[in-house]
Amino acid sequence: MTLETINNLAPDMAEARFRDCCAAEPWIQGMLSGMPYADQEALIAQSRSLWPTLTEQDWLQAFEAHPKIGDVDSLRAKYASTKALASGEQSGASGAAEDILQRLKDGNDAYAEKFGFIFIVCATGKSAQEMLDLLESRLPNSRAEELENAAREQAKITELRLEKLL
Repeated sequence: MTLETINNLAPDMAEARFRDCCAAEPWIQGMLSGMPYADQEALIAQSRSLWPTLTEQDWLQAFEAHPKIGDVDSLRAKYASTKALASGEQSGASGAAEDILQRLKDGNDAYAEKFGFIFIVCATGKSAQEMLDLLESRLPNSRAEELENAAREQAKITELRLEKLL
């Protein structure tokens, strides 16, 4: 999709495309009000300008749109290519990978229980081990710290999705 296509979408279609990027209603409305966009930089600038205006409730609405990784099977599917790449390394790698997946599942559950929302991180290019390290490093944080961390990560995810939209 080109920027010209986005600029010419019917309002309901543009809303749906923006919602695919971030489900926070005020962010979506702000993106719609910024149309038409002169270029990709203007689109990204509009998105960035909206982040400071969002409330905790808005952030939580955005987080709720992310799928929660609920079991080891879904994690195994997500990191199948990582496991394949690592399979030829050390003989214990396959056992360790399964342990990492179980720890990720347990950590995700603990995170949601503690903070009241799922673990949000821009996962692009990160291995299961890197994700686990990030998750475990953030678990001791306060809810306020984690809301800020998750919001920062949501902004990165949204920006990537906007770029992919184009």
